[in-house]
Amino acid sequence: MTDSTTVPTAAPPAAGPPGPHRATLPIVLTGVFLGGLDFFIVNVAVPAVQRDLHATDAQIQLMVAAYALTYGVGLITGGRLGDLYGRRRILALGMALFTAASAAAGAAPTADLLIAGRVLQGAAAALMAPQVLGIITTSYQGPARTRAVGWYAAASGIAAVFGQLIGGVLIRADLFGLGWRACFLVNLPIGLAAATAAARLLPESKAPGRPRLDLTGLALATAALTALCLPLIEGREQGWPLWTRLLPVAAPLLLAAFTLQQRRLRRRGGTPSVDLALFRERAFTAGLAAQLVFWASMASYFLVFALYLQQGRHLTPIASGLVFSALGAGYVAASATARHLAARIGRHAITAGCALRAAGLLLELWAVAGDGRSPGWLLPGLLLDGAGMGLSFAPLTATVLARVPAASAGSAGGVLTTGLQVGNALGVALIGLVFYRVLADTPGPGAVPAAFRACLWCVLAATGLLALIVQALPGRRAERRRPDGPPPLPGARYGRPPRSSGMRSPASTAAGRRFPAGGSGQVARSV
Repeated sequence: MTDSTTVPTAAPPAAGPPGPHRATLPIVLTGVFLGGLDFFIVNVAVPAVQRDLHATDAQIQLMVAAYALTYGVGLITGGRLGDLYGRRRILALGMALFTAASAAAGAAPTADLLIAGRVLQGAAAALMAPQVLGIITTSYQGPARTRAVGWYAAASGIAAVFGQLIGGVLIRADLFGLGWRACFLVNLPIGLAAATAAARLLPESKAPGRPRLDLTGLALATAALTALCLPLIEGREQGWPLWTRLLPVAAPLLLAAFTLQQRRLRRRGGTPSVDLALFRERAFTAGLAAQLVFWASMASYFLVFALYLQQGRHLTPIASGLVFSALGAGYVAASATARHLAARIGRHAITAGCALRAAGLLLELWAVAGDGRSPGWLLPGLLLDGAGMGLSFAPLTATVLARVPAASAGSAGGVLTTGLQVGNALGVALIGLVFYRVLADTPGPGAVPAAFRACLWCVLAATGLLALIVQALPGRRAERRRPDGPPPLPGARYGRPPRSSGMRSPASTAAGRRFPAGGSGQVARSV
């Protein structure tokens, strides 16, 4: 029990600032959910779009991958704009632009205009995503922030695994005769409501000082990521012209130029787009690679599975979405225990998730080996596969960020988000090469199942690679020995942090205009 009369101050201590508005988390999670949903919801719409708009295979790949590519390369710019002009303002702007881009995509009369709408959607999502982590960082402290980040991870995962089901329901309902267009137009009322609520209810926050936009760094990073992904998407359809061979060679050179430019900018006292000191931490570098591989395997799997169900098994979009719901059930069940399991066994929880995924994929390979088997035989494998995804995602993100200094948490979160989106784009591009190559080389009705089986082996190999990369993450003993490191994950038996009300420290203002003491707030230095 403490006695306030013993405090040697002239006035009693001021009460801490009030906590964030109770609508803060639902509003920002709406942005997360919409951004993730619109990558995956189109998978079940692919056959209908291809029939309606007479789209080529390359246009279908680009429709899916262009969103993730624009999203990934735009995150740097989105984060910096949030630093300069305020995270609430840029989040609301991003939501409004996302809504407008969704309307354009839903009304597109041609495949090329649909792709243009997807590019605009990705750019708008890149404005939203960095602000979400920044607002969470400046609005919540201690265990409350951990819970908010957990909800952030859950919203991303649920959007991924249930996106196909939502898309199938919308196409089956055929609201107002819209068909597949409803997958985009459903964003209109949600986006408008979220943008209005964000502008009115969220606290405003900016980076301290007046950071400048690093236009050179942004251009180099965008060029490098585009040079890496675009040839993989367009090369097969165009017969691999010279530019598709030169750009992948240029990509590492552009990344090297970006690194040198960022170091030079730091030495001159500027504010680089990416905190390169993060990459001196082995756990962060390994975690970034793990995130990229994890999401590449997820995005590629969801795309080819949707194609297999509708083109190979001739299921309707709603039936295809219901099959995907088995993945969702496994994901939700495993996610409920993932944080507690990670607190007990650390990185081995992610390894266990990889093992579950591998077992599920092997069962799926067995289920699709015979042409006469019912799609119901896929369900056991899908449950295990979804459980493996759920057991891996949140612990992976939390384990990587646990060793990042508080002052770099925003930048680290942004870099990981970029790895996620680039993984999505690369996964779709690479799996498309495999799927359509096998499809072209296999005659007869068994072509689609054969292509899907080849892709499953690729996803299985990626899962094994992920399990190997995870071994480079720190174990619980290493975290315990680190005297200057951050506290372990909440709930761990060792070093359990004291409970907190979740209110921000007195060093931050109630409106969130300043950053919490020791906090990051540097989301704008996000990739």
